[in-house]
Amino acid sequence: MQYDERYMRRALELAARGRGNTSPNPMVGAVIVGPDGRIIGEGYHRKCGSGHAEVNAVASVADRSLLRDSTMYVTLEPCSHYGKTPPCAKLIIDCGIPRVVVGAADPFPEVSGRGIAMLRNAGIEVVQGVLADESRRLNAVFMTAHEQQRPYITLKWAQSADGFIDSDRPDGKACRFSTPVTTLMTHRLRAEHDAILVGSGTVLADKPRLNVRLNGLRNPQPVILDRRGRLRPGDITTELPPIILSDYPDLHSAMHSLYGRGITSVLVEGGRQVLQSFIDAGLYDQVRVEVAPCRLGSHGVVPAPVIQGLPARTVHIGPNRLLYYPASGRQIF
Repeated sequence: MQYDERYMRRALELAARGRGNTSPNPMVGAVIVGPDGRIIGEGYHRKCGSGHAEVNAVASVADRSLLRDSTMYVTLEPCSHYGKTPPCAKLIIDCGIPRVVVGAADPFPEVSGRGIAMLRNAGIEVVQGVLADESRRLNAVFMTAHEQQRPYITLKWAQSADGFIDSDRPDGKACRFSTPVTTLMTHRLRAEHDAILVGSGTVLADKPRLNVRLNGLRNPQPVILDRRGRLRPGDITTELPPIILSDYPDLHSAMHSLYGRGITSVLVEGGRQVLQSFIDAGLYDQVRVEVAPCRLGSHGVVPAPVIQGLPARTVHIGPNRLLYYPASGRQIF
């Protein structure tokens, strides 16, 4: 077990290199160890549509004859179905690898135990659950989406030290909520989510583009809540055509419909009403609050959303603080 954990940690390091590029697939790493205990192959899933970690690891092995006496360490259960690529479980069987160590089981309905069963039915020794918590934490988005049948939900806002998210100062000089560094962090956070969500009020008031202004990073899919049907075509200024949700009984149904469209993570950047509605519904996995040191006092007109409990983590970025709140039982990614 000691050696299994050592090699699995290396596989997790590799898997993390795919962050921001693999959705809706998970981040997966694979390591192949030869009969003498040396690593003979490594790989990770670089982006959706490209080779899976197991495929890349096998391809990196110089002497294929060693595979028949090797162990493969993979952070997530090998897939068993034909998608954009053939099943990785079949590749492992065809290569004659006799032993496979798996981090976490795959909750995706088309896999969910079938990959491990396929390997065992072929006579391969399978060890499960090595550093499973670490693998699940790495893929909190993927796990939440397929286990909860909804996207992983991050709520984000910035506020003054005295608890306001907007002021009545038209020149905007009353309080600068974000620094250049935290602004860059926000755009990276957007790029790590499949979708970015606001309400119609934010669209009408701010005309947001809801994009990522960092070169080389993808734009999330804009989603707008508009139950009252207030928006007209000329009101939309997002860079990508948005998904407009107007006919839904509650937020849970709205999020389930996004999951049905293949969206596995959503960053909610709406106004107070939208953010508070997600909090009140208990419909979030993590909350990121940026607190600026300035105070708005009598110029504060919109109070920040209210969330109970203490932050699980606080990060100081210059004069600002980033507070991270997890939902009960959820993993912050």
